[in-house]
Amino acid sequence: MKKIIAAFDGLKFSKGTLDYAIELAVRGKSVVTGVFLEDFLYHSFNLFDMVGSEGISKTKLNHLLKKDQETRQAAVALFEQTCKKRGIEYLLHQDKRFAIDDLLKESIYADLTIIGAAETLNHFEQAKPTPFVRQLLAGTQSPVLVVPATHQLIERVVILYDGHPSSVYALKMFTYLFPWTVKYPSEIVYVSDKELDLLPDGNLIGEYTRSHFAKPLLTQLTGQPDETLVAHLRKAEPGTVVIMGAYSRGALSRMFNSSMANILMEALDLPLFIAHH
Repeated sequence: MKKIIAAFDGLKFSKGTLDYAIELAVRGKSVVTGVFLEDFLYHSFNLFDMVGSEGISKTKLNHLLKKDQETRQAAVALFEQTCKKRGIEYLLHQDKRFAIDDLLKESIYADLTIIGAAETLNHFEQAKPTPFVRQLLAGTQSPVLVVPATHQLIERVVILYDGHPSSVYALKMFTYLFPWTVKYPSEIVYVSDKELDLLPDGNLIGEYTRSHFAKPLLTQLTGQPDETLVAHLRKAEPGTVVIMGAYSRGALSRMFNSSMANILMEALDLPLFIAHH
């Protein structure tokens, strides 16, 4: 049995995150921990909403705080009801300090963290990948599945391989967590800017992949990796999950430099499985 944590903003509840967590829990007979992040600095309202005829209104503030709490509790209730209906063992954590610190700590004690690609934990709409998701990916202590807003049943696997140990490590973690995917169609994708470039350790990665998937397809592409991968993956069928190793830079640099994961999250609406040492 695995422990999956699903990260939620109770004020902007992600049905997609819930649906992916339910799917994986059912298939893997896993425990799901709903982590509801209630950063004490984050509310649905702003300063102007609290202003009355005599300045800041305590009555208005209390009303807005109560409304936020009701919204958060409704999200918690939906999570619990869905888990009970599907017969899933679940836990509930309502973390009420700094959201990113709380989630990073939770990831230490999880086999997998699921989060929506658009999660911000603030008022504002932000482009994917949001700063909050970037911070999570930079510091997580578990593999992360970054998911789109709309759930599609996972039925196909694409493995991004670049010859580095991090890409193989991500594949290992995926197969350990989701052994039932052995029957799914699978594809290894390698991109090089050099024509007729040999697949690094081609025999070894072929042997390893065939040990976990029935008939993996190998696709070698030529071109700039970011543009070429995006163009290729845009043709992927619904239900495809993409596996990749995380950034090779230091943690601080990861948050401020563009990476392949950032590019793919911005351009695609596919679940992205990311694991790094």
